Amino acid sequence: LFPYSSKGAMMDNRFATALVIACVLSLISTIYMAASIGTDFWYEYHTLSPAENVSETGRSIWEEFVSEEADEKTYTDALFRCNGTVGLWRRCITVPKNSHWYSPPETDVTTNCISFSLSDQFMEKYIEPGNHNSGTDLNRTYLWRLQFLLPFVSLGLMCFGALIGLCACACRSLYPAIATGVLHFLAGLCTLGLVGCYVAGIELLHKKLPLPDDVRGEFGWSFCLACVSAPLQFMAAALFIWAARTNRKEFTLLKAYRVA
Repeated sequence: LFPYSSKGAMMDNRFATALVIACVLSLISTIYMAASIGTDFWYEYHTLSPAENVSETGRSIWEEFVSEEADEKTYTDALFRCNGTVGLWRRCITVPKNSHWYSPPETDVTTNCISFSLSDQFMEKYIEPGNHNSGTDLNRTYLWRLQFLLPFVSLGLMCFGALIGLCACACRSLYPAIATGVLHFLAGLCTLGLVGCYVAGIELLHKKLPLPDDVRGEFGWSFCLACVSAPLQFMAAALFIWAARTNRKEFTLLKAYRVA
C-alpha cells in the first residue's frame, strides 16, 4: 500500500495547487470586474480641435450636459466635443475651468461627471436619439439594460461560488468545488455577454450619431479590465471542476483498491 499512498499524496498536492491557482485567478478577476464597474473609462472620445470648446455653443452644451433633463443626443454631443469618457454608471467631460472668451483655451481643465440614475439605466432608447416621437429602438434599449445588469450578476455568481468554496473547506471535501466551478463559468458567460452588449451598443449608437471628423473614439482601460476578467473566470472554473472531478475519481479508485 505504501507506493499507492505516496502516489495519493502526490495527487493531493496537485489538486491543492490547482485550487490555489483557481482561487488566485478568481480573486484577480473579481478585482478587475469590480474596478471596471466602478470606473468611467469604458469608452473615450478624443477631440482633435479642443480650442473650439471655449465658444458660446460649447458652454451651452456643458450646461445642458449637467442638466437632469439632458437626453441621449445632448450628452453624446457634449462627449464628442469635450473629450468625454463613458462608464457603466457615469459620463464625464473635460472642460476648461475658465470658459471666458478672453482666457487662453485648455490652459487649466477640470473633469465634470454626471451619474446615470437608476431610471436612466432602464430608460427607453429611441430610433433617432433625442427624438421621443421616433419610436423605441428595442435593440439598443435591451443592450443598455443588459450591460447594466450583467456585471452585477457576474459578481454575485463569483461571490456565491466563493461562499460554496468556504463551505467545502469547512467540510474538508473537494466535491462542492464543482459547484464553484460551474458558478464561475456562468459568471464568465455573463462577463462575456456584458462585453458583447457594450460593443454592440456603442456601434449602434455611432450609426445613429456618427463621430465628427475631428473626433476619435476608442475603448478605454475599464473595458479592457472586463475583457481580461472573462478568461480568468473561465480558467478558474476549469481548474475548480478539474480538481473536484479528478480527486473524486482518485478517491473512488483508492477506495476500490482498499476493498479489493
